[in-house]
Amino acid sequence: MSGTRWLDDEEQRAWRAFIRMHGQLTARLSRQLQADSGLSLADYEVLVQLTDAPDGRLRPFELQRGLQWEQSRLSHHLTRMQRRGLVAREECDEDGRGAVVALTDAGRRAIVAAAPGHVDTVRRLFFDGLTRDQVALLRQVSDHVLGRLDATAG
Repeated sequence: MSGTRWLDDEEQRAWRAFIRMHGQLTARLSRQLQADSGLSLADYEVLVQLTDAPDGRLRPFELQRGLQWEQSRLSHHLTRMQRRGLVAREECDEDGRGAVVALTDAGRRAIVAAAPGHVDTVRRLFFDGLTRDQVALLRQVSDHVLGRLDATAG
């Protein structure tokens, strides 16, 4: 391990602060969604992907790619959401062997009801404490890191 480029003190503080922030935000957003709407953060993420898709329908591999989840996690989660009537699995019109995940009316109602409280919480916990310059910098840094991740995806 002699070739390891260890984080310097500033990098280590920044990384640990980011990890702490991510964990706390995720926990708070999860609690708010569950308390206000009965949805988990994972439910909400799936519903967002579907509401952003044409006709509220996506192939499972498209959902998996958008969410960056393992196939087994997605399959199990979709089964739970299907039992609750939030999504439906349908045959793919273009490929009789394939499936499509479709947003149901109940799923659409659930995200429409959950979104205002979720956005209020995101704004209160995150954006209200930042300046416009900080928001722009956050976007720039995020886009840069995402570009590096995309370039090294394998």
